[in-house]
Amino acid sequence: MYAYVETGGKQYKVSAGESIKVEKIDAEPGSEVKLDKVLAVIKDSEAKFGTPYLDGAAVSAEVVETAKQDKVMVFKQLPRKNSRKLRGHRQEMTTLKIKDIQGV
Repeated sequence: MYAYVETGGKQYKVSAGESIKVEKIDAEPGSEVKLDKVLAVIKDSEAKFGTPYLDGAAVSAEVVETAKQDKVMVFKQLPRKNSRKLRGHRQEMTTLKIKDIQGV
């Protein structure tokens, strides 16, 4: 059984027991989070799809940690202008361990 959920503006395929990295969620490590924006639930040969979300479906997950990704360097230079910009960015990500999928 697996489901497609939306969080942080992105869609993820999840199943029970696996870990995923999503954009930062304000929750303490060890707490439980409920993802209720479920797009589809697939179990064996049976599939249910929402328009856009399934009513009554949810995915429960445990927050493992919140950390930053590796730094991404952005360098811009204009030709013949002696203009340079160097910027760095580290996105904060939350690791979730999927516990259970409640289908409809």
